[in-house]
Amino acid sequence: MDNNIIKGQAIPINQSNVDTDAIIPKQYLKSIRKTGFGPFLFDSLRYLEPGNLESTGNRPLNKKFILNQEPYSAGNIIIANNNFGCGSSREHAVWALKDYGIKVIISTSFADIFYRNSFKNSLLLIRVSKKELDSLFSGIEAHKKYELTIDVLNQTITAPDSLVINFSIDKVDKERIISGYDDIALTLKNKTKISEYEKKMIKKKPWLFKNEKN
Repeated sequence: MDNNIIKGQAIPINQSNVDTDAIIPKQYLKSIRKTGFGPFLFDSLRYLEPGNLESTGNRPLNKKFILNQEPYSAGNIIIANNNFGCGSSREHAVWALKDYGIKVIISTSFADIFYRNSFKNSLLLIRVSKKELDSLFSGIEAHKKYELTIDVLNQTITAPDSLVINFSIDKVDKERIISGYDDIALTLKNKTKISEYEKKMIKKKPWLFKNEKN
């Protein structure tokens, strides 16, 4: 899996403090499958009627909501205002965004728990300055079809109007995004070292492993 280059239509959500209950309402938290949440992303905003896990998708759409409008309905990069993902720490919010097809969220700031949950699920979050964010919003306002190219390796965002933004990302988080690693995959990268350490400990402190089968 290689997500070094991510391209796609930008979806403008020019609103601050978008919380996790708006991203995925509480009635969908009964499932822990990680998949199948895409149809319920921004549920109370996308639909005119409430739903549940058994909803078939035949509910009337709120045509005023951005995800129900072209070309944004096919977008995969959200541009939002500050403090995106605030509220409860539900990981379902990230699952819903991923399942819908969102690959990147760009904002000036994110709620801490949402930020960590996102990278653990290979969802790229990019922090930019207020000035840079305003430039992106202005570009979308001028050209609805506004496709961005995000070079994760070189840490740049390139817009169709020649705007280029550099961003910072933690080395481990970058690896998560490019290679699609979760916590288990990152741990298994050190499988050999872990095995060698266990062998040393068995020799050094065998009583700790007396009930272990070789």
